[in-house]
Amino acid sequence: MAGAKCKELSDNQTVMTDTPLAGPFATLSLEPLSTVDRVAEELRRSLFEGEVDPGTPLREVALAAALGVSRSTVREALGMLVAEGLADRVANKGTQVRRLDPEQVRDVCQARMVIETAGVRRWNEADDPLRDDVRRALQAFSDLTDTDYTPAEFTAAHLDIHRALSALTRSERLVAVAESLYAEVRLALAHVDKVRGNALEQVHSHAELLSLLEKSDLDAAADELAHHLSGAETSMLEAITRPEPPTTLTR
Repeated sequence: MAGAKCKELSDNQTVMTDTPLAGPFATLSLEPLSTVDRVAEELRRSLFEGEVDPGTPLREVALAAALGVSRSTVREALGMLVAEGLADRVANKGTQVRRLDPEQVRDVCQARMVIETAGVRRWNEADDPLRDDVRRALQAFSDLTDTDYTPAEFTAAHLDIHRALSALTRSERLVAVAESLYAEVRLALAHVDKVRGNALEQVHSHAELLSLLEKSDLDAAADELAHHLSGAETSMLEAITRPEPPTTLTR
């Protein structure tokens, strides 16, 4: 932005200095990332890396000691996670990492099946850019397996393929619903992806799906997608029925 200076934060965030601005944006300002934001970001990282299991209690005292911040800061950060659907406040138990129950997992997977299958069925009618998005997402997923990727990166790349499939519907509302579904299962899927450790198998499954789409064999592609999503549902159900995690979060 003209007339303004920028500086880099330690986490590569960019904030504006107090240099006066002219024009219609003169009243805009951006505060440096707060301690609360940093705590929330570190907690998100831990969750999406699969370091903390769904259902784990998030104790303010333990977190404050681990992160070297006050309990009030932790409390605010936990409030952000609750608002984002990553944690729940449970009566008489405090805050804990969101843990879907079996019925919720089945319902989310069923909804994903409907939307993504609709996308697969629209492959031949979809615009070239939308089909290219599926190809690029799969290539990025495949390339990632040759790197020292993190569980969070793997899960994000995995879900990008499914986002691209949903986008084939060309429906903003269906895409929005799909995005909310991915947000619901991201924590559970991150844990499952870390435990399964079958990256190459996952790449092969998605590559087979794309191959069928390229051949316009939409019935077979829909069957392949159903097989894939059924496997994901089974893995998530197995993960959430394991014994409860420890009672405190430690690092």
